Amino acid sequence: MSLALTDLCRYPIVQAPMAGGVSRPELAAAVSDAGGLGFLAAGYKTADGMYNEVKEMRRLTGRPFGVNLFMPQPRVADAGAVEVYRHQLAGEAAWYETPLGDADSCGGGDDGYEAKVAILLEDPVPVVSFTFGCPTREVLAAFAAAGTFTVVTVTSAQEARNAQWAGADALCVQGTEAGGHQSTHRDDPQAALGGTGLLTLITEVRASVRLPVIAAGGLMRGSQITAVLAAGADAAQFGTAFLACPESGAHPLHKQALTNPLFVTTTLTRAFSGRPARGLVNRFVREHGPYAPAAYPQVHHLTSGLRRAAAKADDAQGMALWAGQGHRMARELPAGELVGLLAAETEAARAAVSVRSAQ
Repeated sequence: MSLALTDLCRYPIVQAPMAGGVSRPELAAAVSDAGGLGFLAAGYKTADGMYNEVKEMRRLTGRPFGVNLFMPQPRVADAGAVEVYRHQLAGEAAWYETPLGDADSCGGGDDGYEAKVAILLEDPVPVVSFTFGCPTREVLAAFAAAGTFTVVTVTSAQEARNAQWAGADALCVQGTEAGGHQSTHRDDPQAALGGTGLLTLITEVRASVRLPVIAAGGLMRGSQITAVLAAGADAAQFGTAFLACPESGAHPLHKQALTNPLFVTTTLTRAFSGRPARGLVNRFVREHGPYAPAAYPQVHHLTSGLRRAAAKADDAQGMALWAGQGHRMARELPAGELVGLLAAETEAARAAVSVRSAQ
């Protein structure tokens, strides 16, 4: 491998790839230019749409950046449970005056994976990361041959061991505090919604594998970078912290909701997508979360029209307001300025630790 994690960014700061239009080239480029590692999110985009963003990213910055891919998902959903949920959402469809989406429109749930891999192998980018699973050894070897640094997102020590065996260059270790989807490699319909906290998970992964670790999960301040580095991570990934930036493609109501006192907490829910994801608790989550089936991406497609209609109506109570547990610490700053502030806070925290250690 010609690249190492330390070659990719001046500061140990990674901008999380947030699908759904949040991680625009403008955001990722601003982060990379400021010394972090910016990421584009290919999830929910066509292969051509992804490539157009890559080209725009190259126009905006000459710094390293990454592209995140969703791994293909098996079609294991209970069709009957999806149909029951469809009937439950009928009132939402009537309220927003929009039809429910076609749960079977997901084309097998592969998100155009093969086409996206082919494009990124033909015209390589510095970094490619993977969510919802681990690629085959052959795919990771092909990226290595192309000079691309690969990162697999994991939520357990076993997933970390599997990724190391497959040939990943690094791991994004995601704690349960993280906003958005939990990146488990298998979604167990029988398992309770939950997960392992970030600091514990870093320790477990470090004891299991030798790969570099990018820590993700509720991080919002530079002092937390110092904490995860001390726990064994090599870098820290921020999602919610960058969501509030002006370069982010998030809906204005989503940005405002992060610090709006009406939204006091987050929870893991299947309500919007059928897969566990952490978001702000709103009316939709309260009313439908307990009944949503384990059916991704079927539920995602079923609710897509509802989410668009709620956003168009400026109704935050019907939107998927993904956010990590630290959301109330969000700062509305330009992305480059936020990277610089996080770096300064990290140095200040390190200096404070050194002073206390010397006393």
